[in-house]
Amino acid sequence: MRITGLGHASVFIETAAGSVLADPWVNPAYFGSWFPFPDNSRLDWDRFGQADYLFVSHLHRDHFDPEHLRKHVAKKATVLLPDFPTSELEDALREVGFTSFVRPRSGEVVSLDGLDVLIQSLTSPTDGPIGDSSLWLSDGEQTVLNQNDARPADLEAFRALGPVDGYLVQFSGAIWFPMVYELPARAKQAMGLSKRERQFDRTLRYIEELDARFVFPTAGPPCFLDEELWGFNDVFGDESNIFPDQAVYLSWLESKGHDEARLLLPGTVAALAEDGCPTVHPWDPADVYGSNEAKAAYLRSMQSRRMPEVDALRAAWPHPEIDVLAALKDWFAPLLAEADHIAGGIDGGVHFVAEDAERGDVDILIDFVSREVREYAGEKVRYRFRTRRAYLEQLIAEHEIDWVNSLFLSCRFTAHRIGPYNEFVYIFFKCLSEERLNYAEGWFAEQNAAEASETVTLPGAKGAKWHVQRRCPHLKADLTRFASIEDTGRNGDVLTCQMHGWKWRLSDGKCLTSVGHDLRCAPAGSPVPGEPVLPVEHTPADGLRGQHEMEESVD
Repeated sequence: MRITGLGHASVFIETAAGSVLADPWVNPAYFGSWFPFPDNSRLDWDRFGQADYLFVSHLHRDHFDPEHLRKHVAKKATVLLPDFPTSELEDALREVGFTSFVRPRSGEVVSLDGLDVLIQSLTSPTDGPIGDSSLWLSDGEQTVLNQNDARPADLEAFRALGPVDGYLVQFSGAIWFPMVYELPARAKQAMGLSKRERQFDRTLRYIEELDARFVFPTAGPPCFLDEELWGFNDVFGDESNIFPDQAVYLSWLESKGHDEARLLLPGTVAALAEDGCPTVHPWDPADVYGSNEAKAAYLRSMQSRRMPEVDALRAAWPHPEIDVLAALKDWFAPLLAEADHIAGGIDGGVHFVAEDAERGDVDILIDFVSREVREYAGEKVRYRFRTRRAYLEQLIAEHEIDWVNSLFLSCRFTAHRIGPYNEFVYIFFKCLSEERLNYAEGWFAEQNAAEASETVTLPGAKGAKWHVQRRCPHLKADLTRFASIEDTGRNGDVLTCQMHGWKWRLSDGKCLTSVGHDLRCAPAGSPVPGEPVLPVEHTPADGLRGQHEMEESVD
């Protein structure tokens, strides 16, 4: 078995029973903001496109690149399709030209002419664009788990299948937080440092749980070639930057006693079947990773080659013929009428400012109480976004049903909020179709009706012990592994779930991070609703840190 890195989350896996091309991405994504780093546009994509199987983990545009798939990937390939609740991914791949699909049930192994395949599909409204997935492969000789940027609550389903030889996992950021927020620089720096530490810790926890023979940090970081976004590149020695590169993470892993990780450049070949998993790089990594200056020079060269692609896209974004406010009223009105859980979770207004110095700004209020879109008239709101009018016009012209997977990931906006992060805001903007919105509403209704009942005991601060529900109310992470409890003073003992950084005050179970999602908990010895307490007391995994700011997460 061999793994060839193709940039970002893209890999070409050669097995004894066929080849698999995963998540090929080359073209600029998210309003021309993101590019693969290092540059992968000069690879022999026609050769890699002759793969026997194609796997696209989800619809984020740094994983699903329809233009590239149409031009360079043979349509004879059999698509390994995640078992998502909607047909959007299959529909998009059929539109590109693929006709052969295998859709295993999530978590079940299927055998395809000697290649065993398992796809674990994550299907909550917060998982990618209504779905993310991991791919496990075994040809009877070696086994690979390609987790890309999925975040399963645990890896037990994969560990149960036996040892893993190669593990591909995300380590870098893939989000707009905290850079776009209208906050003092010092506050954003503290939040960025916290998020970067949490990214590294989370990936380390996955690595140590799976205990694979070799690890390949992948699925990031992107690079930003547009001058107005240049500061997001990690070339300034800033440890609060959430987009550290592969070399930075490999060095950090070594400091934690791990030497099993390997660098995958675009074109690197890793011989997984050979002793020590030797890698052959297409060029000297020091040419890019040797210093911040070398990396910046590489990016400037890449900028000169590839920015014309963005300029061509940019010319098509303005649509002066579109009445933005009227179009959004017509589009959002039926959705707001059905968004009972989402509207209740937001319980207020969202103010959108579409700016244009020449044609004038458009001020929009999306009122989740009265369920209407209207012109903003100075109302007090907790959530505000500012972006360019041309971007909203393009979203309307394309009828883009997922603004998270377009505008927000572009980082071409600023945001302001009063109070804690509210996931319902972003869920609404990724569910701008009746199908998606009804799925999200049904998911929330089901979760509220079927609250996790199993209870465990966790050590608190100063010798205290707490009974808590085992599964995190946010996305069901196992709190015996991901919980950290610290005495915060004013709020007393606070539990942090390190999967996404969400917090709960244990004195009353109130979620301190977002609206709703209260935690069932009580001091040890007191009754807690649900199943009896497990007899085993649990200590959360080593290396978890306490108080962190909440990250906004779609990756």
